[in-house]
Amino acid sequence: MLEENVATLGGADVPRRTSRSRAYAWMVFAVIFLLMLSDYMSRQVLNAVFPQLKLEWHLSDAQLGMLSGVVGLMVGLLAFPVALVADRWGRARSVVLMALFWSLATVGCGLAESYGHLLTARLLVGVGEAGYGSVGLAIILSVFPASMRATLTGAFTSAGMFGSVLGMAAGGVMATRFGWRMAFIGMGLFGLALVLFYAVTVTEARLARHAHRSPADMAGGNSRLAGSGTGPGLAGRLFKALFCTPTLIFTYVGSGLQLFTAYAIIAWMPSYLNRYHGLAPDKAALSAAGLLIVSAVGMSLCGILTDWLGHKSPERKATLAIIYCLGSCGLLLVGMRMPPSTAQLAVIAIGVFFAAGTWGPTGAMVANLVNGSIHSTAMATLTLANNLIGAAPGPYLTGVLADRIGLLGALQYIPLISLAAALAYALAKANYVRDLRRFQEAEGW
Repeated sequence: MLEENVATLGGADVPRRTSRSRAYAWMVFAVIFLLMLSDYMSRQVLNAVFPQLKLEWHLSDAQLGMLSGVVGLMVGLLAFPVALVADRWGRARSVVLMALFWSLATVGCGLAESYGHLLTARLLVGVGEAGYGSVGLAIILSVFPASMRATLTGAFTSAGMFGSVLGMAAGGVMATRFGWRMAFIGMGLFGLALVLFYAVTVTEARLARHAHRSPADMAGGNSRLAGSGTGPGLAGRLFKALFCTPTLIFTYVGSGLQLFTAYAIIAWMPSYLNRYHGLAPDKAALSAAGLLIVSAVGMSLCGILTDWLGHKSPERKATLAIIYCLGSCGLLLVGMRMPPSTAQLAVIAIGVFFAAGTWGPTGAMVANLVNGSIHSTAMATLTLANNLIGAAPGPYLTGVLADRIGLLGALQYIPLISLAAALAYALAKANYVRDLRRFQEAEGW
């Protein structure tokens, strides 16, 4: 019954959804999904040109890893303040500024004349992308019912994988034919075109008209957190809402640890295929893109499975997250120890299928435990953990380890991080039902 309350959101108290509202909701999902593609295309095109950069500028693996990790670092550091501003100033208009910034910075990467210039441009890409995933997801959740949260979270965040695929595949082809600079410039121009379309179709007024509100939102709830007011009082209420629930703490940590593995594999797979399978840079990028398609499909299907199996049993969300962590860990450990072959790639592909499957249950658990008025801020807190624990150190530390024991050796140890992620999700599961009941009682559901 507890999870049914979350899914139905009070039944008759929720405004009746018209076909027009549903159509607009899916249009919003589509355009924000496309911008997420642009986000990750701009971020991951770098990995496709690692071989060219290494050769042209004589870079170490640690330096290459830093170019990738600095984006995650900036996203992690700035996601929370950016999302907090977006919750108060306006999510739709905030997205316009973010997308413009990361697109222009990506064009700047193509104009870099040295490693220092490129590192600075990549840092600015991270500044622009900070907060987009959390704000974009909060916009999507605002126009759909809560019963679809794991599905929507998994589907939306799968755009990151699809964007990584497109960024690496298209970037590898463009870099081979036109040079690595054009790969960056092409990604930036694509983002600029998308943000113009978004600015016309998604506005604060239209989102307000089509919002799907929960009983807590309609009754007031904790909406004051995103409303007027500043100072210690606001900071204290936000801290209590976002960090004083054991389930949230363990979920943040588990998600970040699991994505350490996922992002390390994403960043280094083209180089791995180039060095150990003997593939040319463009073919290595295309092959790695195929693995990421598998990951994106897995992310979406794992989210759907989570909503289906967890509809009436709250703790199943955490249980499935644990299964995804352990499954990816075992498969990647085995795959990375097999000799280069088609069979090896098949095992790695199955491991990659589950590697980011925790996105769906994680997003649903976090969204279910905070008021809708601060969903952007809550998702930014999750993004903070994902980037500071996962996306930023994952590629960099893998590169540092690769400089000492070789890339293959590094990738053989990285999946063990998922064991720690599974433990964190197990601790979240132990507290989830109790914390969910307390939240609903506090909100007056």
